[in-house]
Amino acid sequence: MTLEELGYTLEFENYRKEQNLDSFGVGRVISEHKERYVVKTSDKEYDGEIIGNLRFTAQSRSDFPAVGDWVAISEYDENKVLIHSVFPRKTIIERQAVGKQGEKQIIATNIDYAFIVQAVDRDFNINRIERYLTICNTSNVKPIIILNKIDLINEGALLKLITTVQERIKQVSVFPISNTSRQGFEKLIKRIERGSTYCLLGSSGVGKSTLLNSLLGKQLMKTNTISASTSKGRHITTHRELLVLENGGILIDNPGMREVGIADATDGLELTFEAIIELSKDCKFKDCTHTSEVGCAVLKAVESHGIDKSSYENFLKMEREKEHFESTVAEKRKKDKDFGKMIKNYKKRNKHNNI
Repeated sequence: MTLEELGYTLEFENYRKEQNLDSFGVGRVISEHKERYVVKTSDKEYDGEIIGNLRFTAQSRSDFPAVGDWVAISEYDENKVLIHSVFPRKTIIERQAVGKQGEKQIIATNIDYAFIVQAVDRDFNINRIERYLTICNTSNVKPIIILNKIDLINEGALLKLITTVQERIKQVSVFPISNTSRQGFEKLIKRIERGSTYCLLGSSGVGKSTLLNSLLGKQLMKTNTISASTSKGRHITTHRELLVLENGGILIDNPGMREVGIADATDGLELTFEAIIELSKDCKFKDCTHTSEVGCAVLKAVESHGIDKSSYENFLKMEREKEHFESTVAEKRKKDKDFGKMIKNYKKRNKHNNI
């Protein structure tokens, strides 16, 4: 396997030379679990750990390697490498970190396409699809919607779901499939491009790992049934992992995400809810919040059913999340700045007292 078949491009190679990293080897992070990494090169896989300087200079968790990253490495023991540098990421899929105010969590990097997987049988939720779509649009990653488990509903119900999705989410490909009957798989496989990297996004229980096994043609990822008591999927995938398909496509599986928090996603929201953003230009007030203002073009469209009410409410909810995240980040930055000033003044006083 060549590096190019793993997604390596001329841009990465140019960076490597410009930064004088050509004395190091090159690999791609295919698995990460609590700062333990597996790095794949053109000929083998290694256990990887970051060098002390990289750890010391990291400003945040995002400065550490993530699945999908290209890294400069050196072999220091059999099947082990040191990671010296992380190459710039062309795309980053991330969400608001669960339980950590004002922080983001990287899902995967250097992604070309994202498969947004939604099961049609139980908790089908188009609002959740819009959330994943916003994350993709924020990251400049091309989304593809997969409606899974279509063998569990009749044809009429399926056509209604597809129509609902296509009416609300424009210009995004929708692939209805069944892991059990293999219906729709041929079209999906033809959509996967050699050398391009795809990321699986979706909640637990939507069939991501089973889908991955089907695409791989073998039972590689563990799968499980839906919990009978809660009708929720059980977490099986516990960490991110990158795998290469037989047709040359590169696929990253992810743990199921019950929470998909929106971070600084202004561009993503504008793309996902393009119709609302376009209508907002006709609002009477430039700072219209689209909630109660007189002369709001968006509210008028919702009332006349020109804009789907559920989509409108989803937009407002994600807009509030984005604003809350941004205000939290600004507050944290101010606290850090004030703390830095305090330390600087303390050092000045100490230096003056010691003279």
